[in-house]
Amino acid sequence: MKSVFLLPKLSEKESIPFKEKIKKMRFNKQIIVALVIMIITSALYRVLPGRPYGFAPQIAIALFGGSLFSRQKSYAFLLPIISMFISDLLYQVLYTFQLTAIQGFYQGQLLNYVLIASTAVFGFGIQSNKLSKYFIGFLSAPTAYFLVSNFLVWVQGGGYHHAFTITGLIQTMVDGLPFYPYSVAGTLVFGAILFGSFRILIPKFKAI
Repeated sequence: MKSVFLLPKLSEKESIPFKEKIKKMRFNKQIIVALVIMIITSALYRVLPGRPYGFAPQIAIALFGGSLFSRQKSYAFLLPIISMFISDLLYQVLYTFQLTAIQGFYQGQLLNYVLIASTAVFGFGIQSNKLSKYFIGFLSAPTAYFLVSNFLVWVQGGGYHHAFTITGLIQTMVDGLPFYPYSVAGTLVFGAILFGSFRILIPKFKAI
């Protein structure tokens, strides 16, 4: 006597959630692959010799993470940190073998990670196709990073030996001005690439 095991038939109503679950799994897989590629390429770009200082994709990644993971905010803050850490690790390896003068691990590194990651907050508001929201985010994030990071440089050590006065603070900000346009330009360029390519590859782009 043969024993036959039959799988229970799903009703039409029951099969709909199952199909949706499969689609969601495929969608999430696409996102994971895209994010891995994004993190690796951004880390590799950051260690390229001759790159304009400040012209980097990490703030754009933070904005993108804030937009994508507006419901799971911890992931939004994690994305730029992973990218930064990988590139800093590569810098340290190159520095160890005397292939670059830039150290990967340095004093105040953790604070810089926190500042970069915190710019993801500006990405939480980028949830529509309105160009105005993109430009506001792309300009606000590097500007906030510039102001806060230079303020902390001044607080921690008087800037480049500048006095702990309003004049000293202004001088510290002026010292950092040459890097600011590159930071804004980098955020605009890489932000356009990240958001644009993601929407092309994954048309049904929604916050997770």
